[in-house]
Formats: sequence, C-alpha cells, structure tokens
Amino acid sequence: MRVLVTGTSGHLGEAIARELKRIDVDYIGIDIAPSAFTTHPGSITDRKYVSQIVKDVDFIIHSATLHKPHIATHTNQDFVGINITGTLNLLEEARNNHVKGFIYTSTTSTFGDMLTPESTEPAIWITEDVKPIPKNIYGVTKNAAEDLCQLFYRNHKLPCLILKTSRFFPEEDDKRQIRETYEELNIKAIEYLYRRVDLEDAVSAHLLAIKKVEQIGFGKYIISATTPFQKTDLAELNTNAGSVVQKLYPDFEQLFEAKGWKMLPGIDRVYVNEKARKELGWNPKYDFGHVLDCLNKNKDFQSKLSLEVGVKGYHTEVFDEGPYPVLDT
Repeated sequence: MRVLVTGTSGHLGEAIARELKRIDVDYIGIDIAPSAFTTHPGSITDRKYVSQIVKDVDFIIHSATLHKPHIATHTNQDFVGINITGTLNLLEEARNNHVKGFIYTSTTSTFGDMLTPESTEPAIWITEDVKPIPKNIYGVTKNAAEDLCQLFYRNHKLPCLILKTSRFFPEEDDKRQIRETYEELNIKAIEYLYRRVDLEDAVSAHLLAIKKVEQIGFGKYIISATTPFQKTDLAELNTNAGSVVQKLYPDFEQLFEAKGWKMLPGIDRVYVNEKARKELGWNPKYDFGHVLDCLNKNKDFQSKLSLEVGVKGYHTEVFDEGPYPVLDT
C-alpha cells in the first residue's frame, strides 16, 4: 500500500507521516515547504506536478491547506487556489489514476456562525447534521472543498471521507483576552471538554479512515475529543460551565487550584464525535478525564507524538500582537 500525504511539513501531515513510517507503510509526502517528512516538495496548485505524484498511489490523505491564521496575510485568491483548486487537482488525478480512497482533512471552523449562541442561550450541540455557515474565506473554501469531495463520490464513485478536525495545534490562542487570562496549558486542558483533539488521536482517525473509506464510500465525521457533556447540560453550560464540570468531575477544582488554573465561565459549543466512534471504530484516548488523571500524577497530558511534532507556527515572521494577525471578515 502506498499513501500520498499532503502538507507533510505541517502539524498533522508530519504526524501522519511519522506514524506511517513507524508502522512501515510506504508514503509520499508533499508540501511547498521542505522538511524531513516531505519527500517531494511542490505545490498542489500545479496540476502537472500533482499528476506525476499521484501515479501508483493507493490512497490520498489531503491535509495541506491555508488555515485561519493566514487570513490576514494571504489573499482570498490564495485561499481559493490552495484550498479549492489544489483539492480539485488531487481529486481529478485520483479519479484518473483509480485511487482507492481519498481522505480530506477539513475543520469544525466551517460551522462558523453556528458556533456562537447569545450569552443567555444554551450552548450549541454540534454534530455532522448541523448546517455550516462559514464566516470567513477559510471556512468558505474548506466547505467548498468538502462539496467537491462529495461531487467526486457522487459522479465518479471515488470513495471520499471528510474528517472535520477540531483544534490540535500547540500554538497559543489567537484571542488576546484568553492569552492574558489563562495559562496556555490551562485553556488547552479546558478545550478537551468541547473543542480540542490530541494530535495522536487525529492521526489515528485518519488511518482508520483509510481502512474504512472503500466500505463507507462517503461520509463526514467530527474529529474531536469525546465530550463528557450531554444535551441536558447545554442550558447551564453556556452560563455556568464550572458547575456542570464539577458535577461530572468532583476533583477538578482541587486539581485546577493546585496548578493555579481556572475554568471558563461559559462554554458555547460542544463538538460531538459519536458518528466517528461508531462508523470508523475510532476510540480517542485523550479527553478531559485523561487531563485530570495526568494532573493528579503531575504528568504532561499531551501525547508523545504531539510533543515530537512540536510548535511550527504558521508564518515565518513574528507579529507584535499574538501568534498571528486576527481578521475574521
């Protein structure tokens, strides 16, 4: 089996490449930036390059993308070129070369304006059935690429699975208020309740998708840590998150206080991974219970793989305000 992985100089692409090497699976790694895990540097916007790379490939994992951090530093056309045209190039060559399955890494960011209820409203229960309302060019182009995947399955019978990943990046939060209020690991620990996935778990979901793609044909899956919350928690969760968490984890306050940490006053959305667990057989290991267990044992709650990949950043330059310029419009 030979797997083509795009974006192998990025967090997820490198992590997937590392795991494929570990389990002795032949892979081709492509990215515009060179790295130890990028075997064939080049751009997915170059159709001739893509056509040469895809030959003799059995499966494609397409994780290369422009991200939200690039919105203020790249043009809308850049996003269209990489996120849409690049995906189209890969899909067309996958069809032409009879690739067995296409795994597309998307994002929960496509849900956009569906993710923020009013302060007095219940938190939002986000499943694959929620209709996305993208709020920036990143969300628009990722959503369009998802539609391309569905089109190629519908019209060309190319098996495609879409993995909508939640946060797995190790960089600091882009919101200044969050950075100034919470320690970096404090906020990341909280996110395992509702909007974060460990990099190791994200990788395992992609490798399971390879095994399942031909059988399933087409599907979309939220890839996020298993939340402890239920729908009955949503009303209180957005106004008094600490109370809800305390009922579920009576020792959490003591463990947080020992670290000088605190809970968010409210949690506005919950990503639900039930479909991925059921249909892909995915069993993520890293959740809030794991975080608390590590705090109790004075251990790092991050996976070894996430620490090996480390912090990459999204730009070569350093910005005065935060990890990158924030622009959501």
